[in-house]
Amino acid sequence: MDGPRRHLHRLPHADPRRHGDEPGAAVGADLASLLGRGQAVGRDGVRGGWCSTATYLAALVIGAGMFGVLLFLIYYMQTDLGYSAIKSGLALLPMVAVTAVASTVGNIRLMPLFGPRPLVSAGMLINAGGMAWLTRIGPDSHYASTLLGPIMVIGLGMGMIFAAVLRTGTSGVLPQDAGIASAAINTGQQLGGAIGTALLNTIAAGATTDYLTGHSQGRPGPALLHLATIHGYTRVFWWCAGIFALGAVISGALLRSGPLPVPGVPSPKPTTEPEKVRS
Repeated sequence: MDGPRRHLHRLPHADPRRHGDEPGAAVGADLASLLGRGQAVGRDGVRGGWCSTATYLAALVIGAGMFGVLLFLIYYMQTDLGYSAIKSGLALLPMVAVTAVASTVGNIRLMPLFGPRPLVSAGMLINAGGMAWLTRIGPDSHYASTLLGPIMVIGLGMGMIFAAVLRTGTSGVLPQDAGIASAAINTGQQLGGAIGTALLNTIAAGATTDYLTGHSQGRPGPALLHLATIHGYTRVFWWCAGIFALGAVISGALLRSGPLPVPGVPSPKPTTEPEKVRS
């Protein structure tokens, strides 16, 4: 928190004394102030400053949805497939590799051509499809046939999103505010992760309990507990698919298409046909 807080004095109404002694209240007010400034940036662009606000919402969605992979998929690998912690991490390396390649290609090749809206919206939809694909897991699933394909698809979607979100969130921001703008995106992702952990854990626990209630007669055995746990995981994956689908709708509605404006370079004004001279 020390790095971002050093820049908060540049934001309007960022004095913590105005919000009491609560650090959380001060940081919340600072982030709200930054969102307000984001809407004041880029008046010459399509959808104006809503583009900046949409990037923070996209980061929130990413944080919430990613825990379906980083938390519950690892739970499944370790508790149901018997993977060790090291083997579970190695199993996710293909997703990391695809994310790195897609992020590089998206940032260098695709962003200058299409802008953030197609990349983020498509990435969200790809992630939704990957999470829906993960619902095929079962007690006898294998990594190559059941897990490898979905996690590579999710890696592709994440790479497309990461390429656009960070660049869009800092586009048009003054150089002295670039640090806090980037920190706000990271904070949104962490906040989404915290909300996603609480929400998805509750959903998984409820789905597991409902499965046991509907299928057990007396004390449940290990096999039934195993199936109930997997049922909770699949319910979480469906919810993650819905979260990413919602993110695609938000991104499509608020983000802009086309190249991002370059600071100091005025955007071209739309040309109009010359009025015909009345004879």
